[in-house]
Amino acid sequence: MGNETQMELDLRGRDFLAMADYAPEEIRYLIDQAIELKRKQKAGEVYQPLKGKTLGMIFEKSSTRTRVSFEVGIYQLGGQGLFLSKNDIQMGRGETIWDTAQVMSRYLDGIMIRTFAHRNVIELARGATVPVINGLSDQSHPCQALADYQTILEKKGKLAGLKIAYIGDGNNVAHSLMMGAAKLGLHIAVATPEGYEPNPVETKMARDNAAKYGGQVTICRDPREAAEDADVVYTDVWASMGQEAEQREREVAFKGYQVNEALMKHAKPDYVFMHCLPAHRGEEVSEGVMDGEHSIVFDQAENRLHAQKAIMAATM
Repeated sequence: MGNETQMELDLRGRDFLAMADYAPEEIRYLIDQAIELKRKQKAGEVYQPLKGKTLGMIFEKSSTRTRVSFEVGIYQLGGQGLFLSKNDIQMGRGETIWDTAQVMSRYLDGIMIRTFAHRNVIELARGATVPVINGLSDQSHPCQALADYQTILEKKGKLAGLKIAYIGDGNNVAHSLMMGAAKLGLHIAVATPEGYEPNPVETKMARDNAAKYGGQVTICRDPREAAEDADVVYTDVWASMGQEAEQREREVAFKGYQVNEALMKHAKPDYVFMHCLPAHRGEEVSEGVMDGEHSIVFDQAENRLHAQKAIMAATM
């Protein structure tokens, strides 16, 4: 950890809804905390600042990594996770999100939500009096981005000045990565087919932050242009959960956007490959790249646990 990030920041009671809500030094503080919590866990040190606390975990969208990492994470921090599927609670069916947030705040010490509409996350946070963590929405995936930047720092030893090529759908993951790059001083080049660009509002916000903090945000069509001299090459599935009906049409649109050995010749020789998973080998990424020596996808997946523990420990 650099000296500039040794400071103790008080983030108690804060929500974690989007990368945009946190200052660069706060994001870097959480990354450093994640690395420290990972060290403690690997060394077998017991660290339980959330002893006796309970996290409510609302899942309107199912998940492997989010469910397991949050449940294990709160347990390792001394607390307990309560899994709530959309069938377990009345939210949005028989009860407003605001009322649900008010009631759950009386029982819980924190709430994590994984949902479709980002407005549900905002509404929950407005009504709650305990910290709310965005485990994923259609607009933003900040827990993923935090874990990703932790992984890049571990592998590359620095963040500022690196180039990330993001190839594929300009989705929630792309939005959070763009904002993270903007605030942490990286150059991110996003290559998407026409009609699949990141949300223009998200792009403008990221560019405004990049101008302020020394990052750079490029949107282009050509995957080779994005991959040129990249330190990190990143992709995601072409059709996310809830977009299955568009699978065929997306396969046509994204033809030529596969991350494969030919494309990787444009990246730096020591590039690392990242994917937020689940991955479809042979579709958005070739088997050779996904399972090759440059791939760090499972280190990245592991860091969801450590990054989310850092968020919970800091806010709860």
